[in-house]
Amino acid sequence: MSRTAIAGLFLLAAVGLIPQAGSTQEKDQPPRIWRIAQVQIASSRVEAADIFYGTLAELTGSCNWCETPSHTSLGIYERLGVSISPLRPGEPPVNSLVVSVTFAIDDQKAMKRWLKAHNVPFQEIYGPVSSTRHDYLSVYDPEGHELQFVTGSARPALLYGRLPVIHAGRVVKDRAAMDKFYKDVLGFHVYWSGGMKDGVTDWVDMQVPDGTDWIEYMLNVPSDADKRLLGVMNHIALGVPDVHAAARKLEAKGMELPEEPKIGRDGKWQLNLYDPDGTRVELMEFTPAEKPCCAEYTGPHPRP
Repeated sequence: MSRTAIAGLFLLAAVGLIPQAGSTQEKDQPPRIWRIAQVQIASSRVEAADIFYGTLAELTGSCNWCETPSHTSLGIYERLGVSISPLRPGEPPVNSLVVSVTFAIDDQKAMKRWLKAHNVPFQEIYGPVSSTRHDYLSVYDPEGHELQFVTGSARPALLYGRLPVIHAGRVVKDRAAMDKFYKDVLGFHVYWSGGMKDGVTDWVDMQVPDGTDWIEYMLNVPSDADKRLLGVMNHIALGVPDVHAAARKLEAKGMELPEEPKIGRDGKWQLNLYDPDGTRVELMEFTPAEKPCCAEYTGPHPRP
């Protein structure tokens, strides 16, 4: 089993993903994909990462375990849907420390049939929880990004919490190839697209077919991008009802903010933070405060 698959499996199941009964979907219909259940992030500084993500988790309430950071602490995973895996000394450098994104689906057997029908290779992974076993499917998109699928309800109470991962950004070189996978095979659709300048598409938000979360294509990234830029582009976003209130809470907890909240080109208030390895964690409000640039939204917005 790969390093990217191991760290999050037991923790995901431990925080409330409840297996569902098999559906009666026809074989020519894909299983429903609800939302992002978890994002796994690699870190070369696990203890420092625990403090960073633990502070974010405290935005949802008190966090007693944060006084003694440990990357095995379930509170992080319950409150954020983020797991941390260590980068071991001597491992080769990677282009993204956002190593896997796990989606909640409603029917694992249907997903296996669907992937087989579309000639998409997958690996079955098992994670024990007490006397039960939760099945995970691991696949790779055309550019080598790992996705996992786990059977679970649309809003698992413990995992979803109050500070959900609402999107994950990945550097994309070939949009057409990625569309064939995310759009044609998995059923994702464009939620919004835009760029730093009008008339240029730098970002394409591909929303899950049965929910509001999305994968964000980060386009036009130089092939020789350095670690800093890759950390900016390969990122996650946590949904918050009020970015300004979140910023003040983080400052009160001793976090030094790299910037002030601002309205992005998508019309939403946001605040960019960076974990100890430079992976960007974007706090983003659920709905836009003003009209977005470049394109209208074509799907529902996330909700608290």
